[in-house]
Amino acid sequence: MLMPSIFGETFLDNFFDGSFGNAYQTGHMMHTDIQETEEGYLLTMDMPGVKKEDVKAELKDGYLTVQATSGTDRDEKDSEGKYIRRERYFGSSSRSFYVGEDVEQEEIKAKFEDGTLKLLIPKKEARAQVEQAKYIPIEG
Repeated sequence: MLMPSIFGETFLDNFFDGSFGNAYQTGHMMHTDIQETEEGYLLTMDMPGVKKEDVKAELKDGYLTVQATSGTDRDEKDSEGKYIRRERYFGSSSRSFYVGEDVEQEEIKAKFEDGTLKLLIPKKEARAQVEQAKYIPIEG
């Protein structure tokens, strides 16, 4: 049955039966679990179909930003060399997390394995701000 795309189904969904999707199109990219441990916080990010060299993590102004790029290029030809189907997809995704300005880049540990990125961010004690008295000059 053909329905408007607002219901998540289109003619192509019915025709292809959803078998030609990828993580970016189906919204399964960079799902993140955050777990508190004694050492810090463990972020586990799903990145199906992404290679380690296509993942970048950056710490700037207290924000940890993880970026991933991915692409596919599928060509299928019949016995005469004519295209039956040609699909290409290239895209990128990123997520940012505020980890605090006291965390240093060297303290964050990262490991990428089987399409999953794990980041261990150390816990930092919040520094108590010493309140300084500010006097207003009085003229006269």
